Amino acid sequence: MHLAYPAVLSALLFCTGLYGVLARRNAILVLMSVELMLNAVNLNLVAFDVWLSRTAEETLHSGQALTLFTIAIAAAEIGIGLAIVLAVHRNRGTADIDRLRDTAEGHESPAAGGPDSDTPATGTAAEKAEATA
Repeated sequence: MHLAYPAVLSALLFCTGLYGVLARRNAILVLMSVELMLNAVNLNLVAFDVWLSRTAEETLHSGQALTLFTIAIAAAEIGIGLAIVLAVHRNRGTADIDRLRDTAEGHESPAAGGPDSDTPATGTAAEKAEATA
């Protein structure tokens, strides 16, 4: 098989994954797109390893060994990433990246009594003390 076929397929997979990372708002879909990009890189590594081993008559297959390391790192990344996304979803109630970015930067509404608001929050300690007296 010619080297152009897996290289073109790898480029298409990588571009699809890049589009998914840039266009999606759901964190799980972003993680899936990152995995798609890593698989495109793995396909490229194996294709070039096979092509170079035919020309150099080398039996080391370092591209395939590097692919195994990439698969192991990708499995660890997706496990940790899913754990973080599930913890954030449990605490915040959403996995939408734009909403999470807004709350992390402190763009909460001033009526909510957040740390950046000028109005006091409802239910302050003085009001609670007067209500119990």
